[in-house]
Amino acid sequence: MTHPESGRDEGEHRRPEQVRQNRVERRRAKIREEIERNRRGEYKVPTWVLTVALVVVVAGWLALVFLS
Repeated sequence: MTHPESGRDEGEHRRPEQVRQNRVERRRAKIREEIERNRRGEYKVPTWVLTVALVVVVAGWLALVFLS
């Protein structure tokens, strides 16, 4: 069996630089995984929705500029 105290000993001996480095590595891994998901086509928001939103914003801005 494992002892609950053994995990605590390892955490107490870590230096702040190691903790910061681990955090940076985890963040990079998350970003890398998200990019891979996006390349496979697993988008959270479909591209056509983003396109429609962009067209609406640009059309509204142009209407505001030319009709004012």
